[in-house]
Amino acid sequence: MALELTDSNFEDLVLKSDKPVMVDFWAEWCGPCRMVGPVVEELGKEYEGKAVVGKLNVDHNPGISMKYGIRSIPTILIFKGGELVDRSVGAVPKAMLAQKLQGQLA
Repeated sequence: MALELTDSNFEDLVLKSDKPVMVDFWAEWCGPCRMVGPVVEELGKEYEGKAVVGKLNVDHNPGISMKYGIRSIPTILIFKGGELVDRSVGAVPKAMLAQKLQGQLA
């Protein structure tokens, strides 16, 4: 299950996490976001305990979206040790996202 991330909990849940974190930047009106959403939820279940997977609604959380220069959605960012280590823009296949997340577990 993907966590709901917000401007107020982002630092604690993402930047201070001791595990890699995948963040899906999305909005309700975004068609491609609706395609990626279930994939993100599946990855959240598959990586439970190994990584943190969360979703951040760009309409409700403009601060974090602006900080990371989110101009197109969906955008998936991966953080490790509080640092941004990977970025994917657009609807990308589950296998690619899983590979990127898996690469941060080592």
